[in-house]
Amino acid sequence: MTPEVSPPRATAVLVTLALAAFAFVTTELLPVGLLTHIASDLDRSHSRVGMLVSGYAVVVVLASVPLARLTRRIPRRHLLGVTMLLFAAANGTAALAQSYAVLAGARLGTAVAQALFWSIATATVIGPFPVAVRGRVVALFATGATLAPVLGVPLGTWLGQQAGWRTAFAVLAGVGLVIAGAVVALLPSYPPAAGGGARGTAPDGRRFAVLLVATALSIGGFLTVQTYIAPFLLDVSGFADAALTPLLFTAGVAGVLGTLLAARTLDTRPIASLLTALGVGTAALFGLYALGVFPLGAVASLAGLGLAYAAFASAVQNRMLHLAPGSTDIASAAVSTAFNVGIAGGSLLGGALLPASGARALALVGGLLTLAALVLLSRDASRGRVG
Repeated sequence: MTPEVSPPRATAVLVTLALAAFAFVTTELLPVGLLTHIASDLDRSHSRVGMLVSGYAVVVVLASVPLARLTRRIPRRHLLGVTMLLFAAANGTAALAQSYAVLAGARLGTAVAQALFWSIATATVIGPFPVAVRGRVVALFATGATLAPVLGVPLGTWLGQQAGWRTAFAVLAGVGLVIAGAVVALLPSYPPAAGGGARGTAPDGRRFAVLLVATALSIGGFLTVQTYIAPFLLDVSGFADAALTPLLFTAGVAGVLGTLLAARTLDTRPIASLLTALGVGTAALFGLYALGVFPLGAVASLAGLGLAYAAFASAVQNRMLHLAPGSTDIASAAVSTAFNVGIAGGSLLGGALLPASGARALALVGGLLTLAALVLLSRDASRGRVG
């Protein structure tokens, strides 16, 4: 059984791990904002620097499940503390990098830490809370990741522009050290199997496999468009380049709203929350295809896309805690893998289609992928009710 944890301490753990999620996602995406600065300083092309993001996702895909299996018996207090120390060390190395090879190696270390973090963080953060509020806790935890593109990446980009890109990574290293100390101070130490979120509440291997396939399809659909949203807004919707930042900020704010809305329904209607988020995302993608040529239509669809993506991500994590057929750590690692397969697949698919079909067609293809996932999950939900 999980050792009793006071509500204030449980809340402090939630806040600490949400900050860790914020730091990880900020680190993952930061080279996008600082791409030109890193490229010119290290004398590398923009595409080579862009590989620091795509290669990061590949490492997470390959490492998540093996790392979760290798570390399944280590107390989470110790494992998360070491994970955050690795995060700090890798970002510190990036801050000192004088060559592309050293920076790429540092990114590899951060990606390994992130693969491990996302494998164990969800089950760890819900462990001290009652089952009745775990959906809300999952959504509140997810706000850290949701806020990273809205606040973390712009702040890191601004800092890198003002004081040099290495300074941004140095600050993240310091943040990692602070979080590592908070993790060690706040998390109770007990065997992973004793955690309150160590096992699924309604384990079902078949339905969990369906969830993984639908997740990869859905995220692939979202990212087919989101990876190339800038050319869509410029070439299809006709916005000026100066409008991109406020438009992307609007999508980010909508994502935070989506996470907070999901927090209200995940505990009472977990399946409906999952299907509704994906339905809104599918409608937004088709809306972007049909109405994206009009500025107001593009803005509304973009906001719907941001809201749906964030709500769907929370709903998937919550559903995983129900359906995990074994350890939730392994299940969470599998979900992280599905997400990153979708991210990489969607980016590659969009990149292949863009030159031949143009940006507008990406919204149609993305909508068809999320629609296929929605049909798959809806049929599975109906079969579950019959059974």
